[in-house]
Amino acid sequence: MSSQLEKVKELIALRDQARLGGGEKRIESQHKKGKYTARERIAMLLDEGSFEEIDMFVKHRCTNFGIDKESFLGDGIVTGSGTIEGRLVYVYAQDFTVFGGSLSEMLASKICKIMDQAMKVGVPVIGLNDSGGARIQEGVNALAGYAEIFQRNILASGVIPQISGIFGPCAGGSVYSPALTDFNIMTKGTSYMFLTGPKVVKTVTGEDVTQEQLGGATVHATKSGVAHFAVDTEEEGLNLIRKLISFMPQNNMEEAPQLICSDPIDRLESSLNDIIPDSPNKSYDMYEVIGAIVDNGEFLEVHRDYAQNIITGFARFNGISVGIVANQPKVMAGCLDSNASRKAARFVRFCDAFNIPLVTLVDVPGFLPGTGQEYNGVILHGAKLLYAYGEATVPKVTVTLRKSYGGAYCVMSSKHLRGDVNYAWPTAEIAVMGPAGAVEIIFAKEVASAEDPKAAAAQKEEEYRKAFANPYNAARYGYIDDVIEPRNTRFRIIRALQQLQTKKLTNPAKKHDNLPL
Repeated sequence: MSSQLEKVKELIALRDQARLGGGEKRIESQHKKGKYTARERIAMLLDEGSFEEIDMFVKHRCTNFGIDKESFLGDGIVTGSGTIEGRLVYVYAQDFTVFGGSLSEMLASKICKIMDQAMKVGVPVIGLNDSGGARIQEGVNALAGYAEIFQRNILASGVIPQISGIFGPCAGGSVYSPALTDFNIMTKGTSYMFLTGPKVVKTVTGEDVTQEQLGGATVHATKSGVAHFAVDTEEEGLNLIRKLISFMPQNNMEEAPQLICSDPIDRLESSLNDIIPDSPNKSYDMYEVIGAIVDNGEFLEVHRDYAQNIITGFARFNGISVGIVANQPKVMAGCLDSNASRKAARFVRFCDAFNIPLVTLVDVPGFLPGTGQEYNGVILHGAKLLYAYGEATVPKVTVTLRKSYGGAYCVMSSKHLRGDVNYAWPTAEIAVMGPAGAVEIIFAKEVASAEDPKAAAAQKEEEYRKAFANPYNAARYGYIDDVIEPRNTRFRIIRALQQLQTKKLTNPAKKHDNLPL
């Protein structure tokens, strides 16, 4: 055999060795936990045969605590590029079979290399996390590695989409990279995120808590809002990433891909003409409205289980990708509170950064009152949403379905925050406050001195409703561009988006903003 053939044979053997990661036993152990390996995850995520791996032969160079006696090709992470529906992405997947996927100096340099490359060519980065944290033997070098990754997350933010899949442990410093990315997906039962683990919590606070209770997928999807999605299986999570990517452009200089739409743009949805209950105190389901107006009823909701009084997610109108923000009257009457404001503000800013138009469906009676909200800084959190809409330069189409009262009217993509096209249904009530509250203030003495105060209050409420709680008062001043028939909502939104495709708007030059955090 010629020396060249021998060298080729050696290369093939080394590649096979690298693909085994920590070896068959550790791969088997990973499978027993109900988890896939790094390479299996990448194969499921990317188009078949599209993965181009880089840095397969990297090894750690640490000699502390005898760790130099054990090393593996790839050093606990698989990195490279591939395609999703034919579109290029860069990806990294931590390999738990090698040192528990713990982060080393060289492992971090592999992540940094693909992030730098993704920024150069302007494509998304997807990180699949499954790691025991920093590699303790490497000391400060591991910490430096984390910070190098964080710096790149920060500079890439708003330039290229960044998505994190958490498919195993993610603790300590490693949680900050996913927190800096645009979307986090966690798997129920097999993934967790926390800064300090149950043992430290027990030592410091005396609190007994399990990993799942402290930082499981359900906790972060419902209570903290750290996770945008909680899925039952890794397959579901990886398919979700593929779907999520389909709504986004490759970078902040491009538009999201436009699909061919088979759903007629002038489809009438007669059910919307009587979806609003006669009583202002009764709710209806905003999901029904969304499902009726978007292409083929398809809606990819973001943060479904968190702050459910507001709905955020992606859909398409005539094949154009849009971000939808909608109040949900079924939860807390659709009131805005601290969590809902933060949730929607982050989503609005993502859409604005990546040229995705915003469609806002409004039915909001105001901000949630009470000491709990005020002490929690609802003023600042509400201001975040106000700020996000006000700075957004993408096309903004707003439809007010029913209530739009007080400060919440201003916040929800009003004409005054540079809303481009603002429609209202005939059922819209746009006013400083609801009729009952207004009567208590304006006609307090008159009602109190009446023979039948209850009847007098009812009469005044009706007078107020006719005079102010309607869309025509706002339309009189041009704050509403048109009052539309509910069944025509889909067509009118599509028309508005078509008109706005060439919109040009820039904010004043500045180093950066200082939004109320």
